[in-house]
Amino acid sequence: VTQQLLDEIDRQLEKNEIVKVKILKSALTEKKAKDVASEVAEKTNASLVEVRGHTFILYRRKKRKRAK
Repeated sequence: VTQQLLDEIDRQLEKNEIVKVKILKSALTEKKAKDVASEVAEKTNASLVEVRGHTFILYRRKKRKRAK
C-alpha cells in the first residue's frame, strides 16, 4: 500500500463518501485481501464495509462545511 494510493482513496472518500477498491491478484502474494483492506481503512480513517474476493468497500462520512 503506497502513500499515493492512500492519498487517492482519501480524496475519493472526501468526494463520494463510499469507495470500492479492487486489488490485483498479483499484489496479494504476501497478504490477504482482508488484511490489505483493514490496513487501508485504518490509515484513511474509514470504515471497512465489506470484503468480497479481491474487492473491498470503504465508507467515511463527509466533513460538512459550515455556512457563513
